Amino acid sequence: MSRFGKVQFSGANLRDADLWFAYLKGADLREASLSGANLEKADLEGADLRRANLSGADLADANLTEANLAGANLEGADLSGANLRDANLRAAKGLGRWL
Repeated sequence: MSRFGKVQFSGANLRDADLWFAYLKGADLREASLSGANLEKADLEGADLRRANLSGADLADANLTEANLAGANLEGADLSGANLRDANLRAAKGLGRWL
């Protein structure tokens, strides 16, 4: 398991990154490119993902409790089994299939 809690990845290019089971609790991922990233089972509780590009990302079984996904692009992302309790999904794109 990779541990990156409260890390600053704002604007980072993490396309196709393998972050399976990563600990990213409270991480700053604003405007980061996570397109195609493997975030399966990742702990993103309280993470700031505002305006992040998560298109095609695998977020299956990820913990997104209280994560801020406002304005994020989730087109084609896999959210099966993801915990979105109290997550901010305002203006997020690509959620039609999951709501």
